[in-house]
Amino acid sequence: MTLLNPTWSEEPFPPVEIAWEEPNGLLAVGGDLSIARLKNAYRSGIFPWFGPREPIYWWSPDPRTVLFPERIRITRSLRKSLRNKGYRITFDTRFADVVDACAAPRAYTAETWITHEMHTAYCMLHAHDIAHSVEVWNPAGELVGGLYGVATGGVFSGESMFSREPDTSKIAMVALAWHLQHWGFAVIDCQIENPHLISMGSENISRHAYYTLLQDNLHVPPPARWETDPHADLSRWEPQPT
Repeated sequence: MTLLNPTWSEEPFPPVEIAWEEPNGLLAVGGDLSIARLKNAYRSGIFPWFGPREPIYWWSPDPRTVLFPERIRITRSLRKSLRNKGYRITFDTRFADVVDACAAPRAYTAETWITHEMHTAYCMLHAHDIAHSVEVWNPAGELVGGLYGVATGGVFSGESMFSREPDTSKIAMVALAWHLQHWGFAVIDCQIENPHLISMGSENISRHAYYTLLQDNLHVPPPARWETDPHADLSRWEPQPT
């Protein structure tokens, strides 16, 4: 396994093809979480993931879990929440709060991989218009759901999501998918499979297919502003290819 130099932020990553099979996708260790290294990682199909008191581990799993915006699954109950619950959706208004909420203890564990180091790194990416958040607000003006991730050309790599009320992380994902499709993005990188993502229509593709998709979309221009379209009626959206 490659040991990265923490003082050389521009250091190239090893080819993803040499990542370990077990644990799936482990490619390198060490380095730093500088903007330059993180940008290089995401452009190479690699992401950091490590726990408290661990070194920085870098991953490129095979297969890769992705969600094509036009294939997102919106259930009848989710449409009902979108239509009747009075939720408001914003982008990039409370990035740090979304990361905090994603890092909060869950019902099944008090552990989190979103360490202080990771929090600081992604807030730096946000300050440079690389990382973005989706916020879901209830009628009382409370932040009750959301997600955050990294935009690399026409690929959005989702990092984490949270819900404080039923369906609110799913609402954030629907809003993200609608806007990404209209902005010309190709795919949402979900990284690693979980039941929540599969229920929304995510699927597994090979690492090679993901890397090819990523390279083909590196030069997709970003939207002029990360803002929600006030005319978007997500409860009536029937996802389909543009």
